Amino acid sequence: MNGTGLPAWLPPMLTVMPWQSDTYEALYAVFCRDLRRGDLSYLGFNVWFYPNTEEDGKEAIFWHLTSRLDKSQDPPVRLPDLRRSERLNWIRPMIFRCPCGAGDLLDWDHLEGDGAIKTYIWIQQHDFVIILKKLPDGRRRLITSCHLDNHEREKMRKKWERRLPRRASQNKRPPTSGGPTPSTVGG
Repeated sequence: MNGTGLPAWLPPMLTVMPWQSDTYEALYAVFCRDLRRGDLSYLGFNVWFYPNTEEDGKEAIFWHLTSRLDKSQDPPVRLPDLRRSERLNWIRPMIFRCPCGAGDLLDWDHLEGDGAIKTYIWIQQHDFVIILKKLPDGRRRLITSCHLDNHEREKMRKKWERRLPRRASQNKRPPTSGGPTPSTVGG
């Protein structure tokens, strides 16, 4: 741990408050530096995202990593999500940390109800998760990231408990503080 309470391998959170007119541009520079350059891999498989643009010449995934859709407005609009935005620079080191033998990061595949397999990379102690879609050839597509509230944290624990099995050499157990324990995982 460093002086901020973060693991030494994780950079400090970005400063996004007060939100200013150029905050999205500063975040986009981080996005380009860390994610857009195209050399991400998870367990040796390429991690990619659709390079299409959505708004202001920026990739749609950028908005999924820095904002939330406010559906209470008609039409819905994207509003800054401070918790996601300040952790944007965590995505790259979290993906490269896998598999994590130190236990400070959990990663697993989960079969979703629609038949898709999604990969979750979760730093439990800081309530932040990255979600990737696993493709049949092992590559992953970056879907989103988010900071978890109490309800979302419980849903994530349940996904961990229902994770797809890995080879014995890759199995991980969740930390015993604040999460499911080895005696409660898998019955």
